Amino acid sequence: MSTLEIIARAGHPDFLDLDWDSPLRSWTGGRLVDVARGVSRHVVRFVNYDSVVYAVKETTPEMANGEYALLRGLADRGLPVVEAVGVVLSRGLRLTVADDDGVADAPPAAALITKHLSFSMPYRYLFQGRGEPNLRNQLLDALSVLLVRLHLEGFFWGDCSLSNALFRRDAGALTAYLVDAETGVLDDHRLSAGQRNHDLNIATENVGGELLDLAAGGRLPEDVDPEAISEELLFRYERLWAELNEEEIVENGDRHQLDARTRRLNTLGFDIGEYRMRTSADGRTVSVVPRVVEVGHHRRRLAQLTGIEADENQARRMLNSIEGHRSDLEFVRGGLVPDALVAYDWLNTIYAPAVAAIPDDLRTRLPDAEAFHQILEHRWYLSEGAGVDVGLEAAVQAYLADILPFAPVEESILPDPDEVVIEPGVDEVSL
Repeated sequence: MSTLEIIARAGHPDFLDLDWDSPLRSWTGGRLVDVARGVSRHVVRFVNYDSVVYAVKETTPEMANGEYALLRGLADRGLPVVEAVGVVLSRGLRLTVADDDGVADAPPAAALITKHLSFSMPYRYLFQGRGEPNLRNQLLDALSVLLVRLHLEGFFWGDCSLSNALFRRDAGALTAYLVDAETGVLDDHRLSAGQRNHDLNIATENVGGELLDLAAGGRLPEDVDPEAISEELLFRYERLWAELNEEEIVENGDRHQLDARTRRLNTLGFDIGEYRMRTSADGRTVSVVPRVVEVGHHRRRLAQLTGIEADENQARRMLNSIEGHRSDLEFVRGGLVPDALVAYDWLNTIYAPAVAAIPDDLRTRLPDAEAFHQILEHRWYLSEGAGVDVGLEAAVQAYLADILPFAPVEESILPDPDEVVIEPGVDEVSL
């Protein structure tokens, strides 16, 4: 066995039992699992440790170290990215990359290890008609929001594409997660307009190309136009960027207009730290520019109150449920109840019993936070039909009987055999 150098974060396996002397392409063994994935320039394998799945990507030491640092940096800024777990160096292997003239280079083989994003879906699942049609619109919203958030933090992606992101259900919407950052650059300053436009051009070209590939293989519904989808991505990005950054002229004293903009941004998950305001010469109007200070306010607030980790829309829905529970609790107690006590009581009397009622064989359908959101949705529909609130317990039982058993198993969506693509010209040999 060759000398190994592994950097692994605490709280994760040491990965020493994997066959690092062999190319990933030839790996076998009981730890290997199949999960849905996008097209990759690299060989990527998935391994299972105590029901936690990790992605191992074969690359060079420089690229592994660089992407590891980028993913850590983006995560530290609260951005939705896969969790970087470690890098593996000094494997005693070389990558042989062939070009038209033969072997062009033989850099050392290394590996980047990330934690697989559970309950995530690749774009092909969403565009091939196996999910609800509206998910396509949600996917474009999710990708545009992700790109805006990255640009606000000074990150130039350089290869934004549907394949380089994964999507997870988020209370009637989708949240996009970055899974490939090897071409990215992270700066402490906001990107220039030229950098943003360049990244947008790459994104629209990549998205259009990926959908054309699906269309060429007969896998794209006839009602999906790749060029229109690319243009729609650009439109949604520019609309959101303008909402976050453009100057707005309001009547002096018209607080309602400012409040409306704040609410729109809060709905998108953005919090405003301050407004920069400048009055006109006659004092009748004020030009206003918001400054976004954080994203994910609801997610952080929910975790603080309950310890539940959820995506932004799920967290907003659960916080609303907690507020509704506050009214019931204060009515019973005849007075105000502290936030912490309301959250504790909600967690133990509302959320935990509902989630605990889900049978083990249905646990792989959806994450708990998404299932709880859907239970609340189902309760609303049942109550509308009955003309009276049916109650949570009845909604849970109806949901478990009529809805959840027919949901796809999104914890472990397996790819079609011909969807797993390793691009030609990449191979590995031992020294």
